[in-house]
Amino acid sequence: MRKYEEKKGNQVVEVYCNCCGKKMNVKDGVIMEGVLPVTAFWGYFSEKDGEKHTFDLCESCYDKWIAGFQIPVEKEMENEML
Repeated sequence: MRKYEEKKGNQVVEVYCNCCGKKMNVKDGVIMEGVLPVTAFWGYFSEKDGEKHTFDLCESCYDKWIAGFQIPVEKEMENEML
């Protein structure tokens, strides 16, 4: 979950993990630790047709979540990070 401040041009001021509630470290609008931002748009043939779901997971909750996957996530190294 993210909180923005309009006075700072809609800059991110707070980020919380939606799973465990941990408050992430944010400095000058930049999240200073690993976080997975998720936005899901639900379409036809779902029970959530037309809904948009948004949440953030800290790295620890992400690791716990993917540990339960039947098919592991695909991993590859990036040489350049934005």
